[in-house]
Amino acid sequence: MEDEKRIKYTTVSIPITLYNRIKKLIENTGFTSVSQYVTYVLREVVAAHEEEKYEEPFTEEDKQKIIEKLRRLGYI
Repeated sequence: MEDEKRIKYTTVSIPITLYNRIKKLIENTGFTSVSQYVTYVLREVVAAHEEEKYEEPFTEEDKQKIIEKLRRLGYI
């Protein structure tokens, strides 16, 4: 909790209807505020996007298929 106090914050605007939906959604959960929930969700989304950037575009199976096709075409 101490770390959170040292973090600087900014304000992000969302539609009030969305705010109200989130407020209702987090009732009786461990989230104490809409801001806390939105921060959690955004961290998850950003982490997923960051992970995608570093994933290999092709699986090992894809690579083998490409190599075989290149071999059949005479490039390898």
